[in-house]
Amino acid sequence: MAGVIELRGIEKRYGAQAALSGVDLSIRAGEFTALVGGSGSGKTTLLKTINGLVAPDAGEARVDGERVGGGPAHLLRRRIGYVFQEVGLFPHLSVAENIAITPKLLGWDAARVAVRVETLLDLVALPRALASRAPSELSGGQRQRVGVARALAAEPKIVLMDEPFGALDPLTRDQLGTDYRALHERLGLTTVMVTHDMAEAVLLADRIVVLSAGRVLADGAPAELLANAADPQVRALLEAPKRQAERLRARLAGEGA
Repeated sequence: MAGVIELRGIEKRYGAQAALSGVDLSIRAGEFTALVGGSGSGKTTLLKTINGLVAPDAGEARVDGERVGGGPAHLLRRRIGYVFQEVGLFPHLSVAENIAITPKLLGWDAARVAVRVETLLDLVALPRALASRAPSELSGGQRQRVGVARALAAEPKIVLMDEPFGALDPLTRDQLGTDYRALHERLGLTTVMVTHDMAEAVLLADRIVVLSAGRVLADGAPAELLANAADPQVRALLEAPKRQAERLRARLAGEGA
């Protein structure tokens, strides 16, 4: 069965540097897929080909059977939620106004927009009283929750996330990741997330795609990848959370002795 997101033979170069080299990827509806790999591996470039922010030099991307680039890019992007690390809230707009941007562009009436804003604040566990606040009055975690709400505002079925929790403190990052995973399941979303944190990928994603130098090194469920990883780079990435956990236990045991 064809995926809701289909990438075939995707290639992209920036000057002499190959960012993507013949990438094939099919993502089914409802999957939570994490794209992982080192800096320069092509993760973000690949993510941006899905909503047309990056046009490939060769190959084809399709979303819901529609070729990316085959129509107006802004219409495609309004159907796909996008969350990124810097959040990118408009500082001169209130929380409610930031969330309401895409519904208003789509011509929703004021009453429908107001109801949607309240619903989303509830979904991302923010008090409705924050609707009138400026982004500068919120904590980093609260701003990122607003960013998630904004991405979900027009009821997309696909959400793209580029290092969405990387700038947050560990506790906030863990809680927000857990809360988003619950939203993913509750709303029946298809999520593609770029992360450099392998532990985050293992905890949140159904499927991990490992990229290196613009190519897919491995692709599968976390446990399957670890059990069958022949490539030493892939195995090292997948074993990193386990090594960290073991070192943490050893340090804590030593401090308690």
